[in-house]
Amino acid sequence: MKVTAQMVKELREMTGAGILDAKKALDASGGDMDAAKTALREKGLAKAEKKASRDAKEGVVEMYAHPGGQVGVMVEINCETDFVARNEMFQQLAHDIALQIAAMNPRYLQKDDVAQEDLDKEREILTNLTLQEGKPENIVQRIVDGRMSKFYSDYVLLDMPFVKDEKKTIGQMVTDAVATLGENIVVRRFARYELGG
Repeated sequence: MKVTAQMVKELREMTGAGILDAKKALDASGGDMDAAKTALREKGLAKAEKKASRDAKEGVVEMYAHPGGQVGVMVEINCETDFVARNEMFQQLAHDIALQIAAMNPRYLQKDDVAQEDLDKEREILTNLTLQEGKPENIVQRIVDGRMSKFYSDYVLLDMPFVKDEKKTIGQMVTDAVATLGENIVVRRFARYELGG
């Protein structure tokens, strides 16, 4: 099948890929749109780590209000170009992250944001709890490490399981979007307001 400019345009709109990458993927797949999307996604996953160092200064500030107006969220999500910022997949990612923040009330954006004092306090509490449960001292630290993972998944946004699909964390969703859209994507900051809170 002959690859047309319209096909390249459609693939770019679906994936956010560059013109050349979209054309190459369509050529390689013989014009099969689904195969081209899959190829771009696989190629993107390999490049996702390389993209993390690139500047992400475009993007959106997504606002979400829970029905009834009891909870409101603002989250800034950045990408490299305004083309991707307008992409439907990017916009859906921003909306889903805002929804996550409203529903789960994370305290921190990423693990590095957790103060060492808070980590030490949590470790001390978990160590004492584990010892009170009568666990052997030689495995207490391994148990505490496992429970610290639970702490992160409860309070750190990027480590939280997504409320609509608990098989994926918010961080994995961002990585998948980087792979598909071909640009660095960064959740920059968020604020959550709760009535009377």
